[in-house]
Amino acid sequence: GIYGLVHFKNTAVGIIPLDENYNTWIVGQYRYTLSQYSWEIPEGGGKIGIDTLESAKRELLEETGIKAKHWEEILRLDLSNSVTDEQGIVYVAKGLSFHEPQPDDDELLEIKKLPFSDLFEMAMRGEISDGLALAAIFKAQWLIQKGLI
Repeated sequence: GIYGLVHFKNTAVGIIPLDENYNTWIVGQYRYTLSQYSWEIPEGGGKIGIDTLESAKRELLEETGIKAKHWEEILRLDLSNSVTDEQGIVYVAKGLSFHEPQPDDDELLEIKKLPFSDLFEMAMRGEISDGLALAAIFKAQWLIQKGLI
């Protein structure tokens, strides 16, 4: 058969920031591709060849105003392997400090702080549909349950 392939020049990065009480921050925005509002973890893209950790640090600061001292990669995944080669990398960020968000000019973002357990419940109730966010939330929940993060 004939297959189409969308080749991405970016790597997707997602971040789960966690404070000492296991609170986290999510970002809400209207997604025109889906014609709906979407709650997601802080995420974005970094050009291939640029360190994904640096891209993750940039995205977290831009979208939430958060900087972190400690970073741990927790997940690598193929985002839609039937039509694209786009990969995603997820980090947990800890040791947080708070600054002014610096969103792109075309980003209208809402930031929400909540306990990670509430975020997991949102995912289980179907209130989060973003694939990168869901994979990140489920992996982080497993790591938290195991006492690994």
